[in-house]
Amino acid sequence: MLSGFGNHFESESIEGALPRLQNNPQKCQFELIAEQLSGSAFTAPRASNLRSWLYRRHPSVRHSPFKLFREFDVDAKFVTTPEQMRWSPFKIKEGDFIDGLRTLGTAGDPMTKNGLSIHIYSMTRNMTDQKRALQVSDGDWLIVPQLGSLKVVTEFGTLLVDPEEILIVPRGIKISVDFVDDGSGSCRGYILEVFNGHFELPDLGPIGANGLANPHHFLYPEAQEFDVHKY
Repeated sequence: MLSGFGNHFESESIEGALPRLQNNPQKCQFELIAEQLSGSAFTAPRASNLRSWLYRRHPSVRHSPFKLFREFDVDAKFVTTPEQMRWSPFKIKEGDFIDGLRTLGTAGDPMTKNGLSIHIYSMTRNMTDQKRALQVSDGDWLIVPQLGSLKVVTEFGTLLVDPEEILIVPRGIKISVDFVDDGSGSCRGYILEVFNGHFELPDLGPIGANGLANPHHFLYPEAQEFDVHKY
């Protein structure tokens, strides 16, 4: 038995099972599998970063299906499941960026400026061809292209965003989104919307001086003239 609430512990049922020089080796002793159980973001300060490393014979997802123990008297609109699940690829909707916006989930309320929403987008037509634009009014957007590159026309200029890149659109900015035609004729991606505050780069202290992104990695548009008859 180990005692001491909130302390750091280590124990092993077989001597030599724990790695001594790293917590997540590619090959663990005795062919064990390393898994982390975390209750905080890895960028959280050391004092508030809570996590546990487990080294198992089998991954934790190898369990039999869960069964309902008993019904609980709760007013729930949706039935949740603890099973391991994932999204299938979303179908691409006909239309432009606005037509293809779909909300997957929301926590909080934009009226109180608290919480976030997760959306997906897909498009087969350009917004500029339809002479359409939108204003992000509820919160800041973080757009993550998954399929196809984007050409985003803003009030400040134009940005090109490829897959494996991200785009941040602050609240109140008007945008018009086109896709760069690569022959597929469509594109798709994800949007994270935060209602409170703005996106910020995390502190580097817990992960060293060179981790994650730095301010100079983010590009801003340059002023340019537009054909008002086109837009």
